[in-house]
Amino acid sequence: MRVRNNDYRPIRPAADFEPELRVSVVIPAYGAQDKLDLVLAGLARQTYPAGLTEVIVVDNGSDPPLRLPADCPPDTRLIRCETPGRGSARNAGLAEATGDVIHWLDSDVVPTAGAITAHMRWHHAAPYLAVTGYIRFSESPLPEKLPDDLEAYFEPAEPHAWIVRLVERTDGLTDNGERPFSLHVGGATSVSARLIEAAGPMDGDLVLGQDTEMGYRLMQAGAVFVPEPEARAYHLGPTMRMRHKERIDRVSYAFIGDRIPAYRWLRRHPGRTWKIPYLEVLVDGTAGYDTVRATVDALLAGTAHDLRVVLVGPWDTLERDRRAPLRDPNLELELVRGHYAYESRVRLAADDRVDPAVPYVLRLPPGWAPGEDSVAALLERARTEGLGLINILLDETPDGVVSARLERAASFARARLLAGPGEDLDDVVDEVSGIVWVSGESCGFAGEQPAPQGRRSAYRARVAAQAEAERLAKETERLRGEVARWRDEAGKWRKSAVEYRREIATLRKEAAGLRRDLSAADRSRQTLRTAFSARVKRALRK
Repeated sequence: MRVRNNDYRPIRPAADFEPELRVSVVIPAYGAQDKLDLVLAGLARQTYPAGLTEVIVVDNGSDPPLRLPADCPPDTRLIRCETPGRGSARNAGLAEATGDVIHWLDSDVVPTAGAITAHMRWHHAAPYLAVTGYIRFSESPLPEKLPDDLEAYFEPAEPHAWIVRLVERTDGLTDNGERPFSLHVGGATSVSARLIEAAGPMDGDLVLGQDTEMGYRLMQAGAVFVPEPEARAYHLGPTMRMRHKERIDRVSYAFIGDRIPAYRWLRRHPGRTWKIPYLEVLVDGTAGYDTVRATVDALLAGTAHDLRVVLVGPWDTLERDRRAPLRDPNLELELVRGHYAYESRVRLAADDRVDPAVPYVLRLPPGWAPGEDSVAALLERARTEGLGLINILLDETPDGVVSARLERAASFARARLLAGPGEDLDDVVDEVSGIVWVSGESCGFAGEQPAPQGRRSAYRARVAAQAEAERLAKETERLRGEVARWRDEAGKWRKSAVEYRREIATLRKEAAGLRRDLSAADRSRQTLRTAFSARVKRALRK
């Protein structure tokens, strides 16, 4: 099944599938033996076959050391990782895992009996998915042993509110083309082991935000992200994020801005360079100094500042002729290398391999200079339309067509996962994301021209407009949250109003009954008064 962007709806997982895939449940743990015992007891009650399930508990330096309780799945083992940090612990468990699917689970999250089955039915339907279950946060006291009916014991519980809101406002995450990876949370997410192998392990250098950063790399490797409400679990108590959200965001944003280019609102500074740029531009560095410089300097002077230019050439093999430099056969290459050796946004490379974490790649022939806004406009179109490839027609010659290509890396990674033997990769990209052709002239590309001198006049205005757009987007997000909270509050009031109406109806019935009783009492009193009056009259006549 070839899913377009993140619209997983064409995938139809069977409810009565035949289990074949092996799942490795990786649980990093530090202390809290009582909670871990309940989690393992919950895993022992899963409906997914025990013979296809392994559980790896990673003791991340607990004192006293953790132990495995009697009530746990048959294939459960305990390893120890002394390097502190949940990312390190997960990587240690990942190194031991043998499953077709890796299921991250926190040591304080108890899955309901059908949770793993709900995850695995998706993985049996497609091999490139990241599936996240629904967690509810319970304040109920810890039971001595796991109750048979988790819902009855742990409810009422708070939902994972931000995930619920994300899913609701993106039509189940099907129209969130640029940031579906936000759904990747380590508490209850399962991922194809093949995808993790392609994306790489957790980033051990991060203090916080490891789940989101890995989710981003999974997207770059071709993953489709699926929310599964039937995969339910209960978090034993509130999370650290629920208690300290603002402080956690402050710490994580300081690190993940360098690693997740899709979080563009963290990259407002127009003069900064980042570990992972939003765009890499591949240019043949052997085409001559003046030709290469015209292209590279135009790129560096444009309003798409979050980029890195990769100049491809035999840089490591150059031997400079120091006695007769003007007769050096490699003089043009030496000039290119010397001119850009210390430019932070230019990398000299021996081949055209790019960083797989970079969202977009532009392959641009040397000698063609983009206009001030050309690259920024192409990037914006690719992003808003969810395109996998934009072909830019630059020229037509007797030898053929001269063109540039703006590629979305995640779309090509997905296409490589799906392409059959001999199938053209561009055709698959067209299916999973879409391809368009545009005219280079209409986009502002021009043939060789003098290198631009400094920033151009519209630069500051564009940066200001971009910052304002990002501010408005953030304000819109805040207002959406306010609306969601007001809806929740209105729901509570509606519920209260219904209860009040019921109470009023009951009181009205009681009042009507009392009025009937009073009327009956009044009639009885009148009857008694009449009878008494008659008796008095008879007595007086006598």
